[in-house]
Amino acid sequence: MTKTTDYINYENVSSLAGLFAERIKRTPNNIAYQQYCNAVNLWHSYTWQQMGSMIALMQAALENEQLTKGDRIAIMLPNCVEWVQFDQAALGLGLVVVPLYMNDHPDNVDYILENACAQILIVDTFGQWQAIKDAGAPECLKKVIVRSSIDVDSHDLIATPLEQFLAGQSAGELKNQAAKTDLASIVYTSGTTGKPKGVMLSHNNILWNAYSGLQSIKVYTSDHMLSFLPLSHTLERSIGYYLTVMSGSSTSFSRSVPQLAEDLITQKPTILISVPRIFERVYAKIQHGLAAKSPVAQRLFQFAVSTGWNRYQHQQGKQSWQPSFLLWPILNTLVAKKVMAKLGGNMRFAIAGGAPMSPVVAKTFIGLGLPILQGYGLTETSPVISVNPLEDNDINSVGTPLQDVELKIGEQDELLTKSPGVMQGYWKNPTATAEIIDTDGWLHTGDKVSIVNNHIVITGRLKEIIVLSNGEKLPPSDMEQAICLAPKIEQALIIGDNRPYLSALVVLAKEEWPGLEEANSKAIQKEVIQIIRKQLAQFPGYAKVHTVYCTLHAWTVENEYLTPTLKLKRSKIIANHSTEIDTLYEGH
Repeated sequence: MTKTTDYINYENVSSLAGLFAERIKRTPNNIAYQQYCNAVNLWHSYTWQQMGSMIALMQAALENEQLTKGDRIAIMLPNCVEWVQFDQAALGLGLVVVPLYMNDHPDNVDYILENACAQILIVDTFGQWQAIKDAGAPECLKKVIVRSSIDVDSHDLIATPLEQFLAGQSAGELKNQAAKTDLASIVYTSGTTGKPKGVMLSHNNILWNAYSGLQSIKVYTSDHMLSFLPLSHTLERSIGYYLTVMSGSSTSFSRSVPQLAEDLITQKPTILISVPRIFERVYAKIQHGLAAKSPVAQRLFQFAVSTGWNRYQHQQGKQSWQPSFLLWPILNTLVAKKVMAKLGGNMRFAIAGGAPMSPVVAKTFIGLGLPILQGYGLTETSPVISVNPLEDNDINSVGTPLQDVELKIGEQDELLTKSPGVMQGYWKNPTATAEIIDTDGWLHTGDKVSIVNNHIVITGRLKEIIVLSNGEKLPPSDMEQAICLAPKIEQALIIGDNRPYLSALVVLAKEEWPGLEEANSKAIQKEVIQIIRKQLAQFPGYAKVHTVYCTLHAWTVENEYLTPTLKLKRSKIIANHSTEIDTLYEGH
């Protein structure tokens, strides 16, 4: 791979639309995006210039809607070229983009549209719009654009297929009517409690964040990303989308998470942005496969991982050379390359964010040849605060701060931050804004940290601490993460606040329990407790789960037990399982 850079300095462009226009000017004929076309069963490529022509066409159509600068439009599409085109068309007209999760509950979508007073909505299918309408479509909506023309009800007063919306338009010059300080997007946080809050991000917030990310980790024009995290997720949008425009890299849009494994092989990305859960699932499958192999094969795999890990540490300057490194070419051929081939065989590194990652998982993939760089941030910080550089990757941390990021440790070891990425505030919610940004301008993250060699180490959440009745305190997320590394367990939630001991609600991985009908039998409970205790062997003695309630019914976004970013809605799960929880503490 030719390692050349062609960064666009964020200080030299006036807005996110100006950034895209500059990229078209620099590399008009380079491939920008690839997308799978179901009609012909082939991947289709789009150059930067072709994207610009489509954006101009969408701008012409949007201009007919009599919108004014600052009006809100909403996008509810899967990752696709139309997402980028509609986003850029709106931003160039000075409109404010409200991204929506495809799998969000219609009631939540309805609330966001109403709260943001969105006037235009683009959806993937008419069925999506019908579900929102059934939930009580907001009066502010003037038009709903449907990407797919199939099954669009001609009697619907405001819905129109995308083809029809664009019909008769002619593409002129790309317009850029926004300034850096203008509001670019309102991103609604997928809060684990209460209604979501709209985070107001300016063009400058996002431009700075992408550019600062490039100062921490080099991305080349020849790099290729596979985009599968939702573009409504600020990490994917800022780093997987705007950053690639800034660097001139190309992107393939994955068809879906179930097809991710196939897309990795065919698209051969050099960079992947992910959440830890994806790697944890792959890790669990690897462990499951190893369990069926001979002891020799298991030892060979572990030797390859440990040798690869020690070799990586040596390359980082953190460990001395070892004779076992001489065996790496053989171990790489027999073990590591086979795993990396399933990830496309071309990966330079992966970035993991959104949740903590197990060091065991990180060490496994790094040992096999894939550097995983953990990062950290919040939607409210556009989003990245820190990331591990390739040359100084500490898997026990979430990295070093981006340039121009100030950090301070406040009361109860809470991380406070200042940077050009800190949001303008919460939309229509000055009270909530004042609660997170103090009078001195420090944003309170809610995360407890320590700083070790300039690396941020997350030690817990201020609001997610279980206090047992004996006064012992522990963060449940670390335990839940460890439990879910077991192949037989899909999800887990630790409970025990003001109780004498810890218990767990556990969702079993269906494929690992074939033919199971009674998930919560005494025999299953006993087996699950043994699995959990094995997974928690390295935790303190008081971090011991005594009783469990097991189910095969997964917690999903659809049943409102998960946020769209796949975080557990702890309070809702606990409230809706109060009867089951009470049985776990009977007699105590």
